[in-house]
Amino acid sequence: MFEKEYDVIVVGAGHAGAEAAAAAANLGSKTLLVTMNLQTIGQMSCNPAMGGIAKGQIVREIDALGGYSGIVSDKSAIQFKMLNKSKGPAMWSPRTQNDRMRFAEEWRMALENTPNVDFYQEMVSGLLVENGRAVGVKTSLGLDIKSRAVVLTNGTFLNGLIHIGDKQFGGGRAGEKAATGITEQLVELGFESGRMKTGTPPRVDGRSLDYSVMIPQPGDDIPEKFSYSDTKALTHQRDCYMTHTSLLVHDLLREGFDRSPMFNGRIKSLGPRYCPSIEDKINRFADKDSHQLFVEPEGWNTVEVYVNGFSTSLPEDVQYKALKSVKGFENVKFFRPGYAIEYDYFPPTQLKHTLETKLINNLYFAGQINGTTGYEEAASQGLMAGINAHLKINEKEAFILNRDEAYIGVLVDDLITKGTEEPYRMFTSRAEYRTLLRQDNADLRLTPRSYEMGLARIDRLKKMEEKERKSNAFVEFFRETSFRPDDINPILESVDSSKVRQPDKMFKVFSRPRVTMDHMLQLEEVSAFVAENNLDREILEQAEIQVKYSGYIAKEKNNADKLQRLENIKIPKGFDYSKLKSLSYEAREKLKAIQPVTISQASRISGVSPSDISVLLVYMGR
Repeated sequence: MFEKEYDVIVVGAGHAGAEAAAAAANLGSKTLLVTMNLQTIGQMSCNPAMGGIAKGQIVREIDALGGYSGIVSDKSAIQFKMLNKSKGPAMWSPRTQNDRMRFAEEWRMALENTPNVDFYQEMVSGLLVENGRAVGVKTSLGLDIKSRAVVLTNGTFLNGLIHIGDKQFGGGRAGEKAATGITEQLVELGFESGRMKTGTPPRVDGRSLDYSVMIPQPGDDIPEKFSYSDTKALTHQRDCYMTHTSLLVHDLLREGFDRSPMFNGRIKSLGPRYCPSIEDKINRFADKDSHQLFVEPEGWNTVEVYVNGFSTSLPEDVQYKALKSVKGFENVKFFRPGYAIEYDYFPPTQLKHTLETKLINNLYFAGQINGTTGYEEAASQGLMAGINAHLKINEKEAFILNRDEAYIGVLVDDLITKGTEEPYRMFTSRAEYRTLLRQDNADLRLTPRSYEMGLARIDRLKKMEEKERKSNAFVEFFRETSFRPDDINPILESVDSSKVRQPDKMFKVFSRPRVTMDHMLQLEEVSAFVAENNLDREILEQAEIQVKYSGYIAKEKNNADKLQRLENIKIPKGFDYSKLKSLSYEAREKLKAIQPVTISQASRISGVSPSDISVLLVYMGR
């Protein structure tokens, strides 16, 4: 039935598994994607959207590295928004609303059109391990399938338990059974496991809603897209809507608190801090009279609607009664109630930067099995695990992104260095170099590295190089070209900026806070340069950011370079920290458990102080 031995077996076909399979296969590994249901490849288990704050940057990075998430998102988008445009460009974050069915279909088609990917539908019940190395998987039918590396991307399926009020039943998500056997084997092999929780709102019939009393939430007037490839931007979009809960809704929800698994002790695990259930919100923020609810269509043609902000595990009758009291939902009809799900995860401090486990060679974890939440976080881990599984079995150098190179680098480093006891979600605030890690320059940062590795194609590289050349030339034009006071002063007056008395370089006046590219294009020399060089909107935006934020960018680069020196100081493998008596007890324990590879990584471990780092530097002769 199978190849004699696959190069890589990927277990699970959610966002992490799909990206892992695509990456390994595109690099040349013969790959088997095993899933319990081939109809749910790339399924959006929760909200029908991709991107958002910091998450949009991750999707752009996946795309720049040759992954599929950005392309699939563009092809299935029904709305596009650039969030945080009122803030600086480091905070701008792209987001799409997607057609749930088309999203999964596009993923399936993308994988089926990827040479080297085979598919098999069955539950994986265990791993084949020989001499401390993963050599394949065992299925529920008792089949042994051999491989040189295994990537586990089990999502919420490992011993998944669904809660709706005082009812509970096994399942990986609504309508699908849980996966058993893997956790027990891994624990037996010496892995530490834990439990986490996530939840999802009810899905309702859009025909039963009154949109006329809600606030429309349209997409951008000029929608962009995720992928740097030739996918098309939207020409028409579907609106989302916003409404609010009320004190009456809160009172009706409270009536079910005694039957809530969150409050009666049935659920003991932690859920996502920044995506709390509605009952958690009204309990924690009792002073608030209302909370926002976003009414999100599930696709172009379906009437199914996702009620964003109403995640809950309360009894279905309580959910229904409370939601009927929300403005616009008076006649609501349910497609299915919301629920919470508990599942097994493995603290990610048990992994290397490559996402390979420390205990078992050639075994990789990606996605919610590592304690993360979110499609984008999962997809990026799958991409990295797929890449590194391929590189490892071909005896090539590992692919690791630093914290100043990508949000993906921040994500992986946070997980394996600090671990997590609650579902980890990416935010811009987690990245100390977020001015460098913008959504607009992900291709400039990562396409060359992907091309070197063999993932990004030559056409991607050439497109990126042209963008870089044109934007740099435009910035240089502003540095070298002078303005005439008579030309620039009317513009400065219009934005209440002080006038100039003598000619100076355009770069200087363009750097002023209220002067935009649109203002500069009013100057004849600038508009002529743009026309002559055929500069598009993307180039104009890139040049404007480089001019306005040049000082901040240079400062962050300098800080990153300083810290990179610590990254270059390696710690010997298996270093015995117990012999350094000057280290604090906590530092010795943490360093021994995590086994950092460099001094820089050691400095980011919670509980390791600057004085502990000084001790290590002295010992290393620095």
